[in-house]
Amino acid sequence: MTYQTINTQSATKGVLTITLNRPEAFNALNTLLLSEVADVLEQADKDSDIGAVVITGGPKVFAAGADIKEMAALDAVGVMNDDRPKHWRRIYQFSKPLIGAVNGYALGGGCELVMHCDIVIAGDSALFGQPEINLGIIPGAGGTQRLIRTVGKPLAMKMVLSGEMIDAQTALQANLVAEVVIPERTIERAHELAAKIASKPPIAVRLAKEALLKAFETDLESGLNLERKAFTLLAATEDRNEGIAAFMEKRKPEFKGR
Repeated sequence: MTYQTINTQSATKGVLTITLNRPEAFNALNTLLLSEVADVLEQADKDSDIGAVVITGGPKVFAAGADIKEMAALDAVGVMNDDRPKHWRRIYQFSKPLIGAVNGYALGGGCELVMHCDIVIAGDSALFGQPEINLGIIPGAGGTQRLIRTVGKPLAMKMVLSGEMIDAQTALQANLVAEVVIPERTIERAHELAAKIASKPPIAVRLAKEALLKAFETDLESGLNLERKAFTLLAATEDRNEGIAAFMEKRKPEFKGR
């Protein structure tokens, strides 16, 4: 399928790649782009050949924020016509691992898209920020809530209230990204990691992601309850039996997603 604001690369080693493609606007996130990303992720969720998705803006920029021109146009006709929150929810509901590969700017909505990813690989020239305060607004796609849970109160307050950016090493130390590599390796490393994850038993991967996000979002007891239920469910899967058998027989497992 052809898209207007993104490019997709067919799954290789179980990994689908989404590349944001609005170079004239530094990959600013307009409604169409968010809708197309959400559409691809919903399709990927239903495709058993896809075990993980890499999302990137390419070698130069991830996403420099929301599309301010579109925002102004939406404001002129009233926020009731704004479909962006719906598409953000659709992106967040993706149940398979989403790996971000970030080079250059990841600002505003771009930084919020980073926080929708499960794992982020950043080039050492990447810059992250929530500069909405400079426009008289605040982050509107979960930026205030996810940022403070990820990097902690002091840094989140600094980023949101001042609009200042942080570099890749600071983002690594603050747990906003998982790894920092040279820019030429960012997308390649994200694919390597995604392919490794895609090779694992898919039911276990999905339930592990769900349990980890539960820990991020709720109290300990609720998280432990979900973990116990998932552990019990996995005990009855064919993949669990195959994993144990392969370990005992010292061979590579062949997972079927059952």
